[in-house]
Amino acid sequence: MILKSLETMGPLHGYGIARRLEQMSGDLMRLNQGTVYPALLRLEQRGWIHSKWGVSGNNRRAKYYSITRRGQRQLATEAENWSRLTAFMGRLLGAKQES
Repeated sequence: MILKSLETMGPLHGYGIARRLEQMSGDLMRLNQGTVYPALLRLEQRGWIHSKWGVSGNNRRAKYYSITRRGQRQLATEAENWSRLTAFMGRLLGAKQES
């Protein structure tokens, strides 16, 4: 979800990523710092995103995250996997029960 947000929106700080995901979920999902920042750290350690310091809209120092080429490849892989999984689940749940 984070990779897709960065691919779509461009560089964002952690708070902006969390708010974007909440917005996209129709406010069904609430994220806190304890969820977002460890995920960002893991993604950065894997080389899927990189960060640099900048200034936020309210003139505060913030770390901005961007997706890398490696992250774009990973996003494509994850999207393919998700598509296969949802197709399988659709077939499984849509299958008629045999008597």
